[in-house]
Amino acid sequence: MTAVPPIPDLTLVLGGARSGKSRFAEGLVTALDGPRVYIATARAWDQEMADRIAQHRTDRGPHWRTVEEPLDLCGALRAHAAAGGALLVDCLTLWLTNRLLADEDADIAADTAALVALLPTLPGRVVLVSNEVGLGIVPDNALARCFRDHAGRLHQAIAAIAPRVVLTVAGLPIYAKGQAL
Repeated sequence: MTAVPPIPDLTLVLGGARSGKSRFAEGLVTALDGPRVYIATARAWDQEMADRIAQHRTDRGPHWRTVEEPLDLCGALRAHAAAGGALLVDCLTLWLTNRLLADEDADIAADTAALVALLPTLPGRVVLVSNEVGLGIVPDNALARCFRDHAGRLHQAIAAIAPRVVLTVAGLPIYAKGQAL
């Protein structure tokens, strides 16, 4: 594999459920001047998820412009990067889930390649949040194993081009690649 030059203002934040990854990523962006766009990929499949989405929105406060885009992540990034400022995507694994569930014939490898190709062209800071799912047991069904494998490949591809990769554990950032800002 050839070395890929890092993208200066790209950070990948990984962590497990309730690890503090979103709060950490929001802190990275909140410290910046200029517009802040939060690209939310979650879908409200039930009332509990709708409540979670509403709580996240409330917790972020009024200083964020929220864009809900569960499927066309590249389109949302292109559309909102032009304004300058910073983009925060939360989260890649929800986007991946949505792609897998929306189209059983989805070409996830092509979707990943398109995202990785787009990231170097975006102005401003981009912070990507994702769930690290490779630390658990082997899933018991084909769809879950497919998801885990695609998530692992997606994370590896983005980590290869990001100068900063942060793993959050119990609310604490662990810099896997790069330095603190």
